[in-house]
Amino acid sequence: MVNEQKEVSLWAKIRNKCPAFSLVFFGLCILAIPIHIICVLSTGFADFYNTTVGAFVRAVLAYLTKYLPFSLAETIIICLPLILVILIVISVKSFKKSDLAATRCVVGMFSVLTFMYSVFVLGYGMGYHGSSLANKLGLEEVPVTAGELKYTAEQVYEEMEPLLKNISYTQNGESVMPYSLDVMNDKLNEAYKKACKKYDFIQDLDSNLKYVVFSEPMTYTHISGVYSYYTGEANLNINFPDYTLPFTAAHELAHQRGIAPENEANFVAFLVCMESDDNYIRYSAYLNMYEYLTNALYSADSSMYKELWSKTDDRARGEMMAFSRFFDKYRDSTASKVTNVVNDTYLKTQGQSAGTKSYGMVVDLAVAYYKQK
Repeated sequence: MVNEQKEVSLWAKIRNKCPAFSLVFFGLCILAIPIHIICVLSTGFADFYNTTVGAFVRAVLAYLTKYLPFSLAETIIICLPLILVILIVISVKSFKKSDLAATRCVVGMFSVLTFMYSVFVLGYGMGYHGSSLANKLGLEEVPVTAGELKYTAEQVYEEMEPLLKNISYTQNGESVMPYSLDVMNDKLNEAYKKACKKYDFIQDLDSNLKYVVFSEPMTYTHISGVYSYYTGEANLNINFPDYTLPFTAAHELAHQRGIAPENEANFVAFLVCMESDDNYIRYSAYLNMYEYLTNALYSADSSMYKELWSKTDDRARGEMMAFSRFFDKYRDSTASKVTNVVNDTYLKTQGQSAGTKSYGMVVDLAVAYYKQK
């Protein structure tokens, strides 16, 4: 009887010092920690979790924000200064009121941090610990040579070239997407539905892209898109040239479906765009992949690069040169340097040792894919 009273008394003290929502958040964290540990230790469990429970969490978040006519993630970021001020005011009032109020305030804020960790683990983060995309596709991913890069670039270009006659270009060399962003969204959803039937590791999910309102300022960070795993939204920077938009959107939609590593999201975006019947979406994927390959080739063997560049159609070259002119304005911004450091650090903490360079490692997957094709 005495022990029961002590337990009741202890529970009463905990409830008194811990807000009700904090108890829920701490409970989620207690659930998330062992899941995180097991996923890190077991690739098989990480794959299972990512395609079951993780997929469910991502789908719920995507559904909850799908019909909002704006990006909730962008809105929260814009409101961060105001949120910070409100938190400071609440903290000051709590500490002035009483020790109990101060304790509840600190516990409450700490529990919010644990909730953020839990949402990351339960919905998205375990995608970093599963088997590689190369393994899922049955590809042999090994270090590539300059000759292999050139061969793969030639194959991508050969498949892209017939599409050029169907693309409209401005006098500046930029291509024009022949439909609205919403139509592009629908076409990508259709492509993903086809890809889901072909690749069982891609989650079947119908979702709406969110177009960033402050895309122009965002371009100074060099971020063309971002998936918010807290709101389930695939956000697209619409300030970038048209030809980059379908491929970038497909990349962010890949993250939304649990493809976490950047190089793998890039290659899944390529595979998905190949499932589309739309010329412009396929063109976007081919030209973006061609750029990745030729950039890697330039670093590996500049003479091979020059030979390939000289054979590239003027329309494709004009597109890439127009992009370079567009990007000059944003190329050396301070914001991009800060963002790169933050993103690089985040990726390395998730086991991507190459950091932001991992985006370009999509060429390894492309070479392996075209070897087998």
